[in-house]
Amino acid sequence: MKLFYNLIAFFIAISAYAQTQTVTYSISPSSFNEDESITITFNGSSINESTWGVTNNALYLWAWSYDSNDANSIDCPTNGTAWASSNETNRLTYNSGTDTYTITFVPRTFYNRTGIGRIGFLLKTKTGNGQSQDIYSEVGKFQFVNTTPKNGTVNFISSGSNYPISYSTSLAANFVVKANGNQVYSANNVTSMFTPYNVTVDSQIEVIATSVLDGTVLTSKFSISPTPTVQTAAIPSYIRQGINYDANDPTKVGLALYAPFKSYVHVIGSFNNWQVSSNYLMKRDTNNPNLYWIEITGLTPQQVYTFQYRTSDGVKVADPYSTLVLSPDDDPWISSNTYPGLPAYPAGQQYDVSVIQTAKPAYNWTVTNFQKPAKQNLIVYKALVRDFTEQKNWQAMIDKIPYIKGLNVNAIELLPVTEFDGNNSWGYNPGFHLALDKAYGTPEKFKEFIDKCHQNGIAVILDVVLNHATGRSPLERLWSTSSTGGYGDVASNNPYFNQLPKHAYNVFYDFNHSKDETRYYVNRVLEQWIKEYKIDGFRWDLTKGFTQNCTASDESCTGSYQQDRVDVLKLYSDYQWSYDPTSYIIFEHLGTDAEEQQWANYRVNEGKGVMMWDNLNGQYNQNTMGYASNSNFNRVDFRNHGFTERRNISYGESHDEEKLMYRNLTYGNGSVKTLTTALERQKAFGAVFFTVPGPKMIWQFGELGYEFSINRCENGTISNDCRTSPKPVAFTLGYDTNANRKAVYDTWSKILAIRLSNQVFDTTTFTVESGNLLPRIYVWNDALPSSSLKNVVVVANFTTTAQTVTPNFPYAGTWYNLMDNTSMSASASTTVTLQPGEFRIFGNQTALATDETKIDANKTSLQIVQNPATDGLLKIRYNKAKNGQINIYDLNGKLVKSFRLQSAKGDETFSLKGIGTGNYLVQLKSDEGLAVSKLIIK
Repeated sequence: MKLFYNLIAFFIAISAYAQTQTVTYSISPSSFNEDESITITFNGSSINESTWGVTNNALYLWAWSYDSNDANSIDCPTNGTAWASSNETNRLTYNSGTDTYTITFVPRTFYNRTGIGRIGFLLKTKTGNGQSQDIYSEVGKFQFVNTTPKNGTVNFISSGSNYPISYSTSLAANFVVKANGNQVYSANNVTSMFTPYNVTVDSQIEVIATSVLDGTVLTSKFSISPTPTVQTAAIPSYIRQGINYDANDPTKVGLALYAPFKSYVHVIGSFNNWQVSSNYLMKRDTNNPNLYWIEITGLTPQQVYTFQYRTSDGVKVADPYSTLVLSPDDDPWISSNTYPGLPAYPAGQQYDVSVIQTAKPAYNWTVTNFQKPAKQNLIVYKALVRDFTEQKNWQAMIDKIPYIKGLNVNAIELLPVTEFDGNNSWGYNPGFHLALDKAYGTPEKFKEFIDKCHQNGIAVILDVVLNHATGRSPLERLWSTSSTGGYGDVASNNPYFNQLPKHAYNVFYDFNHSKDETRYYVNRVLEQWIKEYKIDGFRWDLTKGFTQNCTASDESCTGSYQQDRVDVLKLYSDYQWSYDPTSYIIFEHLGTDAEEQQWANYRVNEGKGVMMWDNLNGQYNQNTMGYASNSNFNRVDFRNHGFTERRNISYGESHDEEKLMYRNLTYGNGSVKTLTTALERQKAFGAVFFTVPGPKMIWQFGELGYEFSINRCENGTISNDCRTSPKPVAFTLGYDTNANRKAVYDTWSKILAIRLSNQVFDTTTFTVESGNLLPRIYVWNDALPSSSLKNVVVVANFTTTAQTVTPNFPYAGTWYNLMDNTSMSASASTTVTLQPGEFRIFGNQTALATDETKIDANKTSLQIVQNPATDGLLKIRYNKAKNGQINIYDLNGKLVKSFRLQSAKGDETFSLKGIGTGNYLVQLKSDEGLAVSKLIIK
């Protein structure tokens, strides 16, 4: 994630982050029924349009409504598809003579619902960069005028004291007051009532007013309880912050909330009818008085319960460590096909709620000991679930694993999938870091996706966003500036967030990583995804934001070396490796070499070291477009960063960068702008990218020549405001069946098969020559015998005319084109002619290359019948294998076992005794040819 998030202000977020002005308004008539026309008028004198950059008086109404219980909020259907793009239907009429903005509508029609008890609205700009305060109005001519206490409030008073209940109505009414279901007061044909209520126990009060005129009924509910007395007791050993299950007792759950500056905390939920009760008052821990805890008992195993914490200042939040939260705003739009059996959000509540389910059946993992590809050999396919398939869910991702595997990548990296605001997002707007977002499906289906990736030798990496959180986060809402328990900015006593951001790229609320509270939370996030989901690693978003030394206006400070950032990210790396010593750590830092070296070289002698994002989009794109300036991509070499090992994860495309093909077709040099030519150059990019030793990353559909701009809007126009908008799905467009585009996929697949199947590429001895559109790459491994592939020379032509190129072979002899195994006799002075966009990958020997197709009667072919091998046996089917031999290699190229074949074709079984679990390459070598397949041993 980069600076552009500041520019677009992350419009997918809730509106609380726009620049807010307090405006004056009126509603005519002041009291109204839902089927009557009303006019809302805003005073122009109270609005500073220039501050918002408003032209032509373009202001809009953003509106929502509630049911008769003032609950179940629903957005007005004509608001617009996103906060950043208001619908013209809701544009206000400007009256220059009176300097007012007006809009007239019938609530029932405008909100498209009946039974409306309350409406809400605000004034905003079209793009949402400016807004007014939230405004509310009750619906109905018969209304409460005075309400003490107010509906939905929780009120405390010393036990034995009297609490005044005082209500009045706009029309004469018959009043009844009930306490815990029992009538304690009544009055008829009056417009006001008063009664003192003596408080000795928790009391649920209901005030009912019935109109004398037409029988319309108004109801207000609130609670009055004795002031809580908090007990102090040692927290049980199985409970820590969050939701805790007792393995020995599925009828109870332990809850713990860290809540400094709160005098007491209650738990409210479906198990106590969402009522504040002294029976659900949390205790203080003996050793840590800021830690509140409680055990909820009498639960039914496997039954779903929902709950919130309610603190002494009236803030209601879900548990910060929730692994599943229900949202009144997001959940109604999630289909049952994507999330079967999604628990219903509890009616009448507000904000997110946590889910409890004891004795939930555990997922039965097929792969429990996945062997990760070595860091230096990592080939990452980065994808956004939302834009990868039309179905936009985990089952669709599972169905595409053969496609991903066929490309011969060995890892997939997903844009953030932790609970984010809304259902349509890149995911960099997290509210709950330990919860899986429900927009893509169930936790069980996500685990199945991971499991099947592991079965196919593919590691799974998650983008994790620990620089910031949105206002949905309980860690922000518990200590915010809101006086109503709603959304507000960070309060001065917040133990997790900075009030003002400490770096130049901030969005939402900035975590303070110097705080022990924040560090504990980060540690728990890492633990959750590694232990619960067997995630193989994380790409840490925006690590520049982890300093506390800078300001939002000082980009120079943010980009320079910061020791506190170095230290805390090493600490976090240690946290991550404590849960999985082989876990991948990838930082999106894009900073100075001096700082990045601190992490890339950290514990590298143990086989660790942090991988650093290495952005070569501009350099590689200059080559594919055919422009020599800025075309030197030698930073793909880890040594040019000052790293001691291959820890730069290089890429030519990412979600943050413009697509190579878009620029090729839009700005390419001459004939490069034609589709067929641009696609050919995409192949050549793969040749000079994948063959360089070290980890690499591909952005989804680059292998099909995907040419839609990063800034494409859903209507096909181009705008910076549309950077995070949904993009067309390549499969839906038929790109994977288009011959020219599929040829790019096949070429990349072949190059990657060569790269990952031959030990020569797992080396630190290589050179990269580029900058003149005729790049040359030399890879060698002198430790390998001369009878094996130990030298590779790659040349390519990114000019727009045919070129005679001298590969400068390191020695004379027979050299093979590794893409088709044709040979040529060559010396240091030998030249080759390359057409525009053409490349060659030469080797001193032919290459091993995996081929997992079905048995082909016309060529040497190999099929592993049972894969993974779970019974200690290798079962194969083969063809055209005269004098054949089976060789099994580990991923470092070491021969671990060999077998002779009995015939030229057939089925055979061999023992795998003595070979450990993991991923291997099985080579069939015969007089008639060569074939290789991947093998997983479990």
